[in-house]
Amino acid sequence: MSGNSDSAADSGPGTGTGTAVEGDGLRRSLGFRDLVVYGLLFIAPMAPVGVFGTLDAKSHGAVALVYVIATIAMAFTAFSYAQMVRVVPQAGSVFAYARVGLGNGAGFIAGWMAMLDYLLIPAVAYLFSGIAMEALVPSVSRWVWTAIAVLVTTALNLWGVRAAARVGFLVLAMEIVVLLVFIVSAIVVLARDGAERDWLSPLTGDGSQGAFALSAVVGAVSVAVLSYLGFDAIASFAEEVTGGSAKVARAVLFCLALAGVLFIAQTYLVALLEPLSSAELAAEPGKQGSAFYDAVDSAVGDWLHDTVAVSKAIGAAFAALAGQAAAGRLLFAMARDRRLPRVLSRTDSGTPRVALLCAAVVTMVAAVWAARRDDGMDHLVSVVDIGALSAFVLLHASVVGWFVVRRRGGAVSWWRHLLIPVLGAAITVAVIVEASGTAQVVGLIWFAVGVAVLILQGARRGES
Repeated sequence: MSGNSDSAADSGPGTGTGTAVEGDGLRRSLGFRDLVVYGLLFIAPMAPVGVFGTLDAKSHGAVALVYVIATIAMAFTAFSYAQMVRVVPQAGSVFAYARVGLGNGAGFIAGWMAMLDYLLIPAVAYLFSGIAMEALVPSVSRWVWTAIAVLVTTALNLWGVRAAARVGFLVLAMEIVVLLVFIVSAIVVLARDGAERDWLSPLTGDGSQGAFALSAVVGAVSVAVLSYLGFDAIASFAEEVTGGSAKVARAVLFCLALAGVLFIAQTYLVALLEPLSSAELAAEPGKQGSAFYDAVDSAVGDWLHDTVAVSKAIGAAFAALAGQAAAGRLLFAMARDRRLPRVLSRTDSGTPRVALLCAAVVTMVAAVWAARRDDGMDHLVSVVDIGALSAFVLLHASVVGWFVVRRRGGAVSWWRHLLIPVLGAAITVAVIVEASGTAQVVGLIWFAVGVAVLILQGARRGES
């Protein structure tokens, strides 16, 4: 499996397998703040809003504890990213890491699986934005709003990574302000009127479904970790950051930690405001999706509900912007390594515009198709996560392959280079096992297609 990954690693960032890069390459213009902005935009500071009710019902009310455990669980993956981005500071992220740690074939499969995630997660975010805007302006169909969101954010990405980061910073600041308004409003209400549930219940369970059950919390964690998908996109900008790969590693870890704090704080507070018990939410699944908004309405008022809804509509579009940018970098890196058509490796003024346009077209088709169907969101959500999780498994294996098996990283640290990635891979596999049957089937089909493409590429190279 090792192939020629030695030379690929040694050739340095931006060179792939040593072949010339089309155009003038990627331009280094991003700082630490820009990386964190991209990561938090992709994750979304209020990501738990849509899944709060589901997690509360699943965990028997211990929803804040779910996010504490989920943050720790995802920290293993973040740590592995931080290890490998120092070794391979390239745009391909997990594609580049698996290529040097496990070999070219594994690298292609890692990139192929990540592609499923990076191309479709933005489609989900665009669709969410379209649905939210349709609720605010019912006279315009959601598929029109969805298409507008794709066009606006694609234009920003084509403008350049630095310009997109600046606009993204303003949007992220708005989302943080709305989140802080919610937190302050919740604290005021709790201080004035008291809590609907016991003050420790978000960490220990509300007791409405019996005694505390660790298995219920673990089951909810498998859903909660999906809220964090996107922090890894930071690694895709490794060739566009000033100051070296250490800055990227710090940004990955910082972004995950900050997202964890925000998620834990908001779910703790809204759980205390929730008028329904976890048992009632479990008995009425139809109320789970709006549970966060319903709690805010009853405790604070409609004005905060509308404010959060507008913030989520705009924030979702810019989460897709970050995802689309990461997808473009992945396509660029795989094309530069001749794993995808070479035209995708071209750059214009330091921006991979061809790859970005390709990613935008795929995302537009998927998002608008889903927006025109009543069950479109369910179809998209059921498949997007499996790609990222599969790529995470290969990421952890890459750490072991590079540092332990090949011993290319100097002295082996058994806890950093073996224990953490093995535990991280085990956690990720457990989440995959808990995924829906549809997601698993789609993941297997996508994997099989990737293997077929890899075999075909090998045959063509052998003939040449």
